[in-house]
Formats: sequence, structure tokens, C-alpha cells
Amino acid sequence: MDAHSIFVITIWLLSLLFLLSQTNAKVHYHDFVIQETPVKRLCNTRNIITVNGEFPGPTIDVNSGDTLVVNVVNRAQYNVSLHWHGIRQMRTAWADGPEFVTQCPIRPGGSYKYRFTVEGQEGTLWWHAHSSWLRATVYGALIVHPRRTTPTLSPSRQERSPSSSGNGGTRIQLMSSKKLRGPERLQISPTPSPSMASLEITTTAQAKPGETNLLRFINAALNTELFVSIANHQMTVVAADASYTKPFATSVIMLGPPFDNTTTTAIVEYDCGCATKPGQSIPPAFPALPAYNDTATATAFAAGLKSISKVKIPEPVDEHLFFTVGLGLFDCHPGQQCGGPKGTRLGASINNVSFVFPSDYSILQAHRQGVPGVFTTDFPANPQVQFDYTATDISHELWQPVAATKLYKLKFGSVVQLVLQGTNIFVGENHPIHIHGYDFYILAEGFGNFDPAKDTAKFNLVDPPMRNTVAVPVKVGQ
Repeated sequence: MDAHSIFVITIWLLSLLFLLSQTNAKVHYHDFVIQETPVKRLCNTRNIITVNGEFPGPTIDVNSGDTLVVNVVNRAQYNVSLHWHGIRQMRTAWADGPEFVTQCPIRPGGSYKYRFTVEGQEGTLWWHAHSSWLRATVYGALIVHPRRTTPTLSPSRQERSPSSSGNGGTRIQLMSSKKLRGPERLQISPTPSPSMASLEITTTAQAKPGETNLLRFINAALNTELFVSIANHQMTVVAADASYTKPFATSVIMLGPPFDNTTTTAIVEYDCGCATKPGQSIPPAFPALPAYNDTATATAFAAGLKSISKVKIPEPVDEHLFFTVGLGLFDCHPGQQCGGPKGTRLGASINNVSFVFPSDYSILQAHRQGVPGVFTTDFPANPQVQFDYTATDISHELWQPVAATKLYKLKFGSVVQLVLQGTNIFVGENHPIHIHGYDFYILAEGFGNFDPAKDTAKFNLVDPPMRNTVAVPVKVGQ
């Protein structure tokens, strides 16, 4: 067989494999109606904004390579847009969802169609509203299954439906203790916990001794990160943010570093005939969880996340960015009452610039159509004023950020090294940072001020975890 024949056969085989992969891919169509719905929780009924009257919203299941088409009709009284959290939006940026960034929000009575293909991803993601505070009730799971079976669990594998923990959601109840902040209730299932009302309808997860179960956890809470544990059990973490990790055993998982005094409760019931007499049952056991501010446990969990195999770190670096993240104070709008010091309002900022939403065009539309005056491209690559970022006595001159619609332009395909530096401007806190449409490698995490002379040597260039969201601490205990 000559070289020409081998070349032709190779091309034919590659074409056949491509056609087979395209044949297996499907297009999934969904209709989402944003509407006000009365929901009863803990003996109280209130109207909330939902999708299709469900709370949480519908779970979407797709396979890697499938295309998702979601037609959204807004019958609520608020503007809304939907974000597909963690989906890599390659060539479909207009489907990403943040209002006034990739699209104008869907007005009451309006509609919008999202269409994108899920490529090269598998795992647990979610979707949620990206307008105002509607994410509190407008959200649901987005599960991406492998195109072919991927053996991650053995010998026996059972998959449990996703648990979306949110402020008043459905399926399992989360509650906080009353030691510091008073009673708070968070739900990830349609029923309350055994320590609350409606005990008789508490959801119970069935399991068999020796069986391996795949649990999918989604933290859909607005501003609360969570410790999660199963009493008297170890869990093996196999993925985070839809990226596989080296399996590691732990009794506690962390859905974001905790700063709220929140613990989880649920019931796992073994189908083993454990009751000694008919009608008898063993009281549910509650997990022993770390304190809400247990920095050591949170840090140890984050350090345990590693990529499943050796990573080829992209190089050389084309762009070096240093972003300081913090809170600032703004004057209250006329006619409003604000809860900040001396009647001011809080506002987040990066490099002392606080983002202002456009009003008439989305940024993507303005960019595509060349509309002037919507945004500028002079966002600073580094803080304009350098200071002791984690000091407790930061000058009040830095407390009021610049309010503007500024962007930093990156060339497509460029390699970016981004240092996120937490600050104590006004108050130090944990800052969750999510990059839309892309994943990133976390090379290192630490406390205090970043020192490139010392900290660069600590970068994990072998198996750093791939994530789409990271929390930026300030110093130990925050």
C-alpha cells in the first residue's frame, strides 16, 4: 500500500469518526417561562419568581457534544437573563447570559432564545438568573454526562439527583445553628429537615451497604458558602466545577470557603433491616462539622483539589494582570436609604473601579456594532495605587471606588496570568470570583499580600486544579 493510499484511508477514518460523533450528538429543546409562583415552605406561603412554576427550576441533562436550545419567556414583572454557569461559550458569547454584558435583559413580556453546544465538558454545572437578586429563586442543575461511559466509580455505582442548596429551595433542608447569627434556613430539597416543621415529609435518600453513590452538590445560595458532611461517612471527591480531580477522601467537603454559620442536615437510610423490632428505627445521626470560620479545614480542602493528570501549563505568558478585590462606599442615590456608614451604600470593586451597567446597549452588542460611548477599554491591569492591601488601617481616600464601565481587552488565544489580591478596604471578606465562558488553573492560593519574589516559586505547575470559580481570601480567619 503506497503512502497516498494510507493518507486517503486515514482521512476517510477521521471523517467517519467525526460523522459518528455528530450522529450521537443531540439537540435538546426546552421552554422556560419566568413567572411569579406561590410557594409554601415551613408553613408560610409567599410569591417568588420561578421557572415553569418549579423551585428550584428544571434540571437539564445533556451529553458532552450536545446542543442546548432554551426559549425563555418572561412573564414576571422584572427584567431577567439566564447564565449557564461553567459552560465554555466558544463562539457563542451571546448565549452566556449576564445582563448588559452579552445581552440586554429580557423585559417583562419579552422572550430570548439561548443556543449553545456543550463541548469537551462533563460533570455538574448549573444555570441561574443573572439579573439583580433573582438568582435566589431562579436556578437549576445542568448535568453534562460523558459522551461515552467514563468509569470514575467502582465497583457499584449509583447516581443521586443533584442537590442544589439555596435560600429556600427544594429537596433537602439546610439549617444554621443559632450561636452567632440567629436562625437561618437554607434548603436544597423539597422538604424541611427533621428538626423543623413537617417532619413526616422529610426526604430520605435510600442506600445499600457497600454501594458506591455519586452525589452531585451545587451551592446555589446567594452569599453563603457551605461545609457539607455525611454523618459517620467518608466521601471521595472526584470532580469540581465539571473538571475531574485526583480522588481524595474527606469527611467534609467545602462548597466555597465558609463564612456563615451554616450546617447541613439530611437523612441517609440504609436498606438493611437495621431495626430490631417492627416499627423501631434508629434516630438519624448528625455530622460533626467544623466551626463556620475554620480556616484550616477550608484551606486543607482547597489544597486537596488536584487535576487528575499532569497538566501542560500554557506558556509563555502574554498578559500579566494584578487585580485587587474589595469593597468600597458610595453616596446613596437621592431618595433612597442606604445601610452603610453615614448613610452610604456598599459597592464591590476591582483595582478600585466599580462596574456600572450600560443602559441602552449590551457591551457585546456595542462592540459588534461599533457603538461609541457605551464602554471604555482603559481598565487598569494593575492597581493604580499600591498599598498594604491587608492592613487594618487603610486610608479612607481608597474607600470610594471609581464608578465606570471599563474593560480590559485580551487577544483571543492569549495566555493570561491573573493574580487576585483580596483587600481590607472598608472591611475584609471572602470574594468569590467566577470567570464566564472559560475555565482556569489555580496555581496557588495564600493569605496576606502577594509577593512575586517569594510566592511565584510556590506555583503548582504539575497538577493544578481546573476551576471556573475561586474564592479570594484576605488573611487567616477571613
